[in-house]
Amino acid sequence: MTKKEEQNQTRLKQVIKKKFNGIVISDKMDKTIVVRVDRVKVARKYNKRYTLSKNYKVHDQQNKFKEGDKVQFIESRPFSKDKKWRVIYN
Repeated sequence: MTKKEEQNQTRLKQVIKKKFNGIVISDKMDKTIVVRVDRVKVARKYNKRYTLSKNYKVHDQQNKFKEGDKVQFIESRPFSKDKKWRVIYN
């Protein structure tokens, strides 16, 4: 293999991490926030829109975010049983 082929393979092996935007609904835990992510779906049969919400426990190392803040977070290593996400600090 040439060097160029090796570089291409390492680029292909990079992990694509999921990224979400949401609103903090709870900040009562230490270094953890609960974030609600809303998605809009369309019912095939009736062509109506409806909202789906899901809550995620997100690691917030600095305890920076408070209830009502908009945050962006990505997938990361597991911090606990339910906490597998971390906040992106801008």
